[in-house]
Amino acid sequence: MTNDPAPQEDAAAKDPDLAAAALNLPKVIQFNDLPRCGDEVWITSDGQLYRLRKTRQGKLILTK
Repeated sequence: MTNDPAPQEDAAAKDPDLAAAALNLPKVIQFNDLPRCGDEVWITSDGQLYRLRKTRQGKLILTK
């Protein structure tokens, strides 16, 4: 028997409570992983348009 923890999908498949909790985890996206975004991304939410841009210092600025 190994000391390796069970992969998340295996553990979640066996425990419905764990599966439900896994669905509530926030989605994490690396800004640099967004395809062809360059230094800015446009986001819509509830009919509003927002601009998320990365500064030269590496900070993110969200503007309406």
